Amino acid sequence: MVLRIDAVGICGSDLHAYHGHDPRRVPPLVLGHELSGEIVAGPGAGRRVTVNPLIACGTCEYCVQGRNNLCANRTMVGMTRPGGFAERMSIPVCSLIEIPPAMDPVTAALTEPAATALHALNLVLRALVRPLPECRALVIGGGAVGLLVALLARSYGVREIRLAETNPLRRASAARASGARVFDPLDPAAGGPAAGTMDFVVDAVGAAATRTAAFAAVKPGGVILHIGLQDWASEIDMRRLTLAEITLIGTYTYTTADLRATVAALDGGAFGDLAWVESRRLADGAGAFADLHAGRTPAAKIVLRP
Repeated sequence: MVLRIDAVGICGSDLHAYHGHDPRRVPPLVLGHELSGEIVAGPGAGRRVTVNPLIACGTCEYCVQGRNNLCANRTMVGMTRPGGFAERMSIPVCSLIEIPPAMDPVTAALTEPAATALHALNLVLRALVRPLPECRALVIGGGAVGLLVALLARSYGVREIRLAETNPLRRASAARASGARVFDPLDPAAGGPAAGTMDFVVDAVGAAATRTAAFAAVKPGGVILHIGLQDWASEIDMRRLTLAEITLIGTYTYTTADLRATVAALDGGAFGDLAWVESRRLADGAGAFADLHAGRTPAAKIVLRP
């Protein structure tokens, strides 16, 4: 199947590769796995789609359970095969997720990170003792996934959401978009949560410092959802995890069902107006990576248009 790429987002994992910190993404690999486009060759030519960049085997125990994000035999667009920072790309037909005909291509390209947020919050829902609207939430990290988690939590009825972000440009953008109480976690006077007061904490950064902050903020019996992958290893407070009966959940990407549900959620406005997303031409991609690296843009997501 051949797609014409209409829009493709820059992911944090693409930035890791840009910095040379991801041994799984080896130059001169074409990156990019958050995309929308149109089928131009193969069955269904003319249909508009987004994709599941995780290409699963379809036969292992996880695939047959509908948990294809855990497939041990998976490959991935933009990691083990060429990705979407291009005008055309090939992809198996099983990876295609159809989108509404009138859906904006930039919105459709957000399906992948938004599905990561949706999958994560659904895991939180299973672990919480009280209904979600009664809970106090802390999201650590105002990048795309963290902001999407906050936006979706708001649409699910969570009334008190705090969001920690160190970049002042992103902090202002997140405050405008999310309705959350946004603060600088490096400033003790910035209004961060008191220790042991959050019903659930989402770590969308995944650094040693943010794991420590998550354990400090969560209340006894609460839930920590670990979604970021900035650091590959660090110590956590296992004693507090045990004595306070804290639930620690790791979450990875999404299932095909999550992606389809996310298309419907985006189309229905569950993530707001998405005014915080910035579009640029694919030809300006090098500048976009440089701006993200230097923290010069307030956008939590830059989407490139070929």
